Amino acid sequence: MNEISLYILDLVQNSIEAGASLVKIEIVEDLKEDLFTITIEDNGRGIPKDVIDKVTDPFYTTRKTRKVGLGLSLAKQLAMDCEGSFDIERLERGTKIVLKLKHSHIDRPPLRNIAETLLALISGAPNVDFTFCYRNNQSEFTFDTKSIREILGNNVPLNTLSVLDFIRGQLERGLSNLTGGANNK
Repeated sequence: MNEISLYILDLVQNSIEAGASLVKIEIVEDLKEDLFTITIEDNGRGIPKDVIDKVTDPFYTTRKTRKVGLGLSLAKQLAMDCEGSFDIERLERGTKIVLKLKHSHIDRPPLRNIAETLLALISGAPNVDFTFCYRNNQSEFTFDTKSIREILGNNVPLNTLSVLDFIRGQLERGLSNLTGGANNK
């Protein structure tokens, strides 16, 4: 994968398939520490204890539709390639993944369009609540679908075109207002 937003898309898709009703995505760009950290936490079924050590093996999968599971193994490989780390933690309910990359590493792909990635996730899983936080050394942008759902009530799905347009605007404005902008490099 040639952009970090695609890694996020793949990892969050695992959360959705695990039955999560809430997915938290956090991106922290720390130039002082030379770190780019992505944390994804969900309240899904979680990874069984007997499987957690196997999930980063590309030839292991619990899926019935194909014989390989590449998302977690590719994310782990990216971390290793970028002098970082990859951790999976089984929570009481759900899973937490922390991917740390050396920010300045030549092999660290750009983030690219995280707003479109989030829109794809919201559109494809309108009943899941998403919390998104992007922080850099100077500022922070936070977005969550719960607040939008509270305003709309239960009668208007989040994947309605007008709602998605509103969400796109919120994400684009919030990310562009970060001091220095959301780093696409």
